[in-house]
Amino acid sequence: MTTHHLAAAARTPAVTLAALLALVGALSCSRWTSRPPPAARYVGSAACVGCHDAESRAWSRSHHALAMQVANDSTVLGDFDGREARDSGDSARFFRRGGTFEVSTRGPDGRDHEYAIAYTFGVAPLQQYLVPYPGGRLQALRFAWDSRARAEGGQSWFALYPRQKIAPGDPLHWSGPNQNWNFMCARCHSTNLEPGYDPKSNVFATRWAEIDVACEACHGPGSRHVEWARSAHGGAVGRNAEGGAARRGESDGLEVSLRAPSGAWVLRDSTRGIAEWQGASRTDAVLDACAPCHSRSREIARSQPGRPFLDSFAPLTLDPGLYFSDGQIDDEVYEYGSFLQSRMHAAGVTCADCHDPHSLALRAEGNALCTRCHLASRFDAVSHHHHAPGSAGARCVSCHMPTRTYMAVDARRDHSLRVPRPDLSVKIGVPNACGACHADRAAAWAAATIARWGPAATPHPFAEAFDAAWHEAPRSDSALAAVAADARAPAIARASALERLANLPGPAAAAAARTQLEDADALVRSQAVALLEMVPPIERVPLAVPRLRDSVRVVRLEAARVLLEGAADLVPAGDTASFQGALGELVAAEQLHLERPESHVNLATYLAQVGRAADAERELREALALDSLNVPAMVNLADLMRAGGRDAEGEPWLKQANRVDPLAAEPLYALALLEVRAGKKDEALDLLRRAAARGAGSARYAYAYGVALNSAGQPERAVAVLDQAAHRHPMDRDILSALVAIEREHGHLEAAAARARQLEALDRP
Repeated sequence: MTTHHLAAAARTPAVTLAALLALVGALSCSRWTSRPPPAARYVGSAACVGCHDAESRAWSRSHHALAMQVANDSTVLGDFDGREARDSGDSARFFRRGGTFEVSTRGPDGRDHEYAIAYTFGVAPLQQYLVPYPGGRLQALRFAWDSRARAEGGQSWFALYPRQKIAPGDPLHWSGPNQNWNFMCARCHSTNLEPGYDPKSNVFATRWAEIDVACEACHGPGSRHVEWARSAHGGAVGRNAEGGAARRGESDGLEVSLRAPSGAWVLRDSTRGIAEWQGASRTDAVLDACAPCHSRSREIARSQPGRPFLDSFAPLTLDPGLYFSDGQIDDEVYEYGSFLQSRMHAAGVTCADCHDPHSLALRAEGNALCTRCHLASRFDAVSHHHHAPGSAGARCVSCHMPTRTYMAVDARRDHSLRVPRPDLSVKIGVPNACGACHADRAAAWAAATIARWGPAATPHPFAEAFDAAWHEAPRSDSALAAVAADARAPAIARASALERLANLPGPAAAAAARTQLEDADALVRSQAVALLEMVPPIERVPLAVPRLRDSVRVVRLEAARVLLEGAADLVPAGDTASFQGALGELVAAEQLHLERPESHVNLATYLAQVGRAADAERELREALALDSLNVPAMVNLADLMRAGGRDAEGEPWLKQANRVDPLAAEPLYALALLEVRAGKKDEALDLLRRAAARGAGSARYAYAYGVALNSAGQPERAVAVLDQAAHRHPMDRDILSALVAIEREHGHLEAAAARARQLEALDRP
């Protein structure tokens, strides 16, 4: 979470105080933080073998079955024969002691210690190792085993964060919170995982139904299905019993049905050459089953098989640093976000159409996988791919699913299945698939080559708009609003456009928020609701209140949040129950992750917004108890103290935040405001100067520094600072307004008029 100032929130009327009093801190009794036990029980994959022998055998060799295992001679792949790994001043020695696997490496105290390996984690192309740690924790070591063949560069120890100095106390140190299995990894490597975190003792009692990703991880608890099978077959459940589908209208007891709908992919138009689905409507059931572990997302409700993905998770959108501006994968985001962009997803293709869900193997090898739906004579031909048959360039995936490497050795394919666009590489600098094989040739060469092949590239639905917005180019808000309204653009791109508009407040953002509230896609609706912060509270309420009753949780949470932000006292009495219910879900989403400091910071924000300053302070201190270096918690704590007239207590926290993160602008900015309140204008001006230098990417700090310079009698310097900021942030209305006021105040009417025209142009349609 980014730093959030709490002072204004603390003045919000406490209309929802009763609701939050009943919610925050009431983990065991709140109706939003507990759920009734499921009707079905987890019975284990052994109960499935009798009727589903082929599926069980396929699964037993899959990465799901090997996702996590007890460390022993048959599961450990790494060389523990005294081998040593080194990187950036860090080292680890792997060895055997009797029947156990052990490692000697630097612990949290900075000294070497010996630790036993309890579990293996993953199998290919790398295998990690988990060490038991105080408080019921399992921690993943910095060094992992490259399990690829030696000919591929494998069979050696390597650092997951190569060439980075990671000292004890750093969240990325193997003993730190970001290498904690219980929170970071466990849910997707085990079945029916219960983290079992106790915030009072800061101890985990994590348990699972099965150690790996077994049958019930996807199909849900199986006891009712087993009972149905016994009933259907006269009590016999075994290798000779039929495990076929239930008769029409009869339930087979499965909690999650992942059977393919009746129908087939049929090639109706040989000219087009792409199969179309004919049959029963395709659902999101398979994607909902896969997405929780194949997306970059935050859990907002304890996930259960069969629950819609967006009812349990809030996925990250196409943000810079995660994706490139054309939607290609950049950081480790897995497959969900890119697949949502694909034409295949739009046509109804699901994960299971290409991947066997039990073995995880592809349905066919090489181009044969693609020609199951794409006419081979048209697409697996030189006339289409323009490369020698059998060459790397002739493989469909080389052009349409390029790879990026994560965790040092893990090459993963982009699942947006896009057409290579080197012309966009020329225009906006995004990568392109051609460059993977032709690294010695410029993007312009690739663009010209593809242009010769034809046909002409169609306009990309959002790449240039996103690039303009990420660089705060003039009129980029209008371009984003156009993407958000474009029904041809993928829903995740439309949601991303709405999210990015929050950084460009103005008429385009407010209008986009209003027009997308009823969108058919829940992800789009959630970002439209979030954007209602751009709308004045009196207008926001009638727009946000209906979304408190949205069918999808991720939308309801945003509705609660934007109403709590300055509009809670305006919610009509008849909607109070809906508001309190959504607030309960909002708080429960944070209570899921009380082992993380950011959840306590978020809870502090909500508490401050309803006037509970003491409880907000308690949450911030809890965050700092978990992570003594958490800068947002320090800054927010100081701000809370400022609101209570306790600047003297808050100042040391700001100075500590500045020491912890000497590159952060926010602590300096807050210290500057503190000095202003103390009447120390010279000290404040210097702090604002330093904050503006540190936060050069943010208009806020430059604006504050420019205004302060003018107040200090330095109008020429103020104009220079603000002018430079206006070039970096041409869409920022505050900066332009300040320039208008300063130029006019000092008699520069022509310059003021020019700035006023710029400001006016921002509001034109």
